[in-house]
Amino acid sequence: APRVAEFTDHTALFGAFPELDSMAVATLLTDLEDRLEIVIDDDDIDAEIFETFGNLLAFVTRKQASGRH
Repeated sequence: APRVAEFTDHTALFGAFPELDSMAVATLLTDLEDRLEIVIDDDDIDAEIFETFGNLLAFVTRKQASGRH
């Protein structure tokens, strides 16, 4: 598996990495909330967010810009 530093906006995530299962996604979301001081509601999450690294980055950027802390 490539290192995150090698990821591009088009790098596939969920389904492409066996270690990124539903439990890992839940842990990732919690870690993002804690590290970035954002709130991620259940309603915010859909499969599209985890299709690619670029989608995930765009989602996090939107959450940070919304100021929902």
